[in-house]
Amino acid sequence: MPVEKLEGGTWPHPSRLPLGCGWRGHCTAAGHENEAPPQNILETLCNLGYASSCSWAPRERAWDAVRFAVVAPTETNNRPESAGDFGQIPPTIRLIYVCERSHRPVERGEVEFDPQRSQWLRRHDDARVQKMAECFLESFLKKKS
Repeated sequence: MPVEKLEGGTWPHPSRLPLGCGWRGHCTAAGHENEAPPQNILETLCNLGYASSCSWAPRERAWDAVRFAVVAPTETNNRPESAGDFGQIPPTIRLIYVCERSHRPVERGEVEFDPQRSQWLRRHDDARVQKMAECFLESFLKKKS
């Protein structure tokens, strides 16, 4: 569960990480709830997904990585386009998420945020995925500003 940005990580390209930068936080795996993994584990496993070599990860799990992308309607045709096509932050930010297991999608959907009101219009039911969406969005908005 990401809690705060992890500055000074050893990734060659931190902006390419799944949440847009490195994060420090606590584990949500059964038996390790609220434990803080050491930095080397955060860097090599937690921030990348697919942490199958992590001794804390449950053997049976629905997914082992979550990926996000930003989409929003264009003003001209309301067709979803890449967020990189906007010169400014759109009035509504839609995040598409894909939960993956062994590099294959097992769940997908959207969450939606209104930056004008700083309010989530559509949230994910799983608090972990929602928190990751919030972290991803924070990284995205920082890059856009």
